[in-house]
Amino acid sequence: MQNNRRNFLKTATALGSGLFLTSFATKITGCTAAKGSAGANTKPFGLQLYTLREDFPKDPKGVLKQVADFGYKQVEGYEGNQGIFWGMKNTEMKSYLDGIGLTMVSTHCDMNRNFEQKADEAAAIGMKYLICPYLGANKSLDFYKKAADRFNQCGDICKQRGLKFAYHNHDYSFRPVEGQLPQDVMMQMANPSTVDFEMDIYWVVMAGQDPMAWMKKYPNRFTLCHVKDRGAVSGSNDKFESVVLGKGSIPYQRMLLEMEKSGMQYYIVEQEAYAGTTPLNAAKLNADYMQTVKL
Repeated sequence: MQNNRRNFLKTATALGSGLFLTSFATKITGCTAAKGSAGANTKPFGLQLYTLREDFPKDPKGVLKQVADFGYKQVEGYEGNQGIFWGMKNTEMKSYLDGIGLTMVSTHCDMNRNFEQKADEAAAIGMKYLICPYLGANKSLDFYKKAADRFNQCGDICKQRGLKFAYHNHDYSFRPVEGQLPQDVMMQMANPSTVDFEMDIYWVVMAGQDPMAWMKKYPNRFTLCHVKDRGAVSGSNDKFESVVLGKGSIPYQRMLLEMEKSGMQYYIVEQEAYAGTTPLNAAKLNADYMQTVKL
């Protein structure tokens, strides 16, 4: 996991007027950016453990227990200096998660280092996905084409083991490069039978794009998503950061149910900034919110 992929947050500037989000909200079955409940959620939802990056490495098992207590049923990992299982064997991780009612459905990882070993270990404990978390901005279109070729290679490795490969976006893939959107190029070149995509909804919005339009453009290709809200940085009119769900401007109520109609399967909460709260408290508040979203 490359930590610098997350450093955009403090300086991100986009959609300052909020007009896009207002328009977007009205497209979702008349939904606005309301914070109220649309009905009790009956489906499991997960947490990207990078949300707790300051706490998790210090006490992985203790933090996972708290995550389970908050109401999460799934987790998505990330690769740190102790690997994707954070100092535990893959089977030890699965046994512990089973005992506290959690399932590790996926993990972000470095696709260019020991990938076959990671696929073997993930498959052995029933995980569903290995995911590339970041490629980089300000690259050539040829760079993204080569990345798609690598996705297909990784997808083949995963398929042999009963897994799938996926790519997690930031905003850069939704911004034009040489007259094309890298996201389009990668999705058109990636093999749909072995490569899926994880939509980070926050970053799609930050790029000025409509997440639902992309879901409909590529049905059944976005099968996981990062549920992350977008709020203004205090004292600024043109800078934004991720905030507790329901405190920002992305209309998640009803929107996630609409996404399911186009193939969304896994809803993974993530938060990267914590103004006025702590990562663990934010994780709890986000779980409370997800329990009100009808899926």
